[in-house]
Amino acid sequence: MNTANPAPALQPLEQMLYASLLTWGTRLGLFVLVASFAAYVLGLADAQVPVDRLPELWHHPVARYLELTQTPTGWGWLALVHKGDVAGLAGIAILAGCSLVCLLALVPLYLRRGDKAYAALCLAEVAVVLLAASGWISGGH
Repeated sequence: MNTANPAPALQPLEQMLYASLLTWGTRLGLFVLVASFAAYVLGLADAQVPVDRLPELWHHPVARYLELTQTPTGWGWLALVHKGDVAGLAGIAILAGCSLVCLLALVPLYLRRGDKAYAALCLAEVAVVLLAASGWISGGH
């Protein structure tokens, strides 16, 4: 038996599924970030806050900046996702949320195996992240 070159260990299906979905989710999120930034700086998309206005606004506290730029808080950015400077938030949201898709994809796999505890843990993690993102915990709803 040759012990110098052991056979590579096979990765469990759930790890491969999670990794594959995470890879595609991060690629999509990065693409949206880069494309939206390019559209913003090249002037291909209208901006909520034009680039040339930024230097006059940067020194303000956040509350004043939001007031001067009429930028919504919380999930209000979704109404402005068509704006070049706000579209980047969609990329951030994709990057932040792609693990949720991965976890949800594992639930049927775990249930088919009878691993109800793992399925429940995946669903619980998704629920906690969604609750946190909703703003209800901090009163931002």
